[in-house]
Amino acid sequence: QVQLAESGGGLVQAGGSLRLTCTSSRNGVRFNSMGWYRQGPGKQRELVATVTYNGVTNYADSVRGRFTVAGDSAKATVFLQMETLKPEDTAVYYCTYKSLYGYEYWGQGTQVTVSA
Repeated sequence: QVQLAESGGGLVQAGGSLRLTCTSSRNGVRFNSMGWYRQGPGKQRELVATVTYNGVTNYADSVRGRFTVAGDSAKATVFLQMETLKPEDTAVYYCTYKSLYGYEYWGQGTQVTVSA
């Protein structure tokens, strides 16, 4: 089992910035990818951004150019730097970890609220 600890959510005004951090209990173990999904009010969970163990990134079109995902593979930690936040970015943000065997684990989520 993999435990994921998320931090960094909060309330910010539109145009502001936040940084999310997620640390896995699998410190030092190679993995497939880590990243972030989000679920806004009344919406389905959607991809935000992911990064592979080797540093290859993938972004949703809605956040590309505003958000930056980065990982510290040795520490099994992933960061999400969010800039120019919009009210539509308001959501619960979930950290995800995918093992080399394809198993996927989820964090409990951290709330991000962007006020207009």
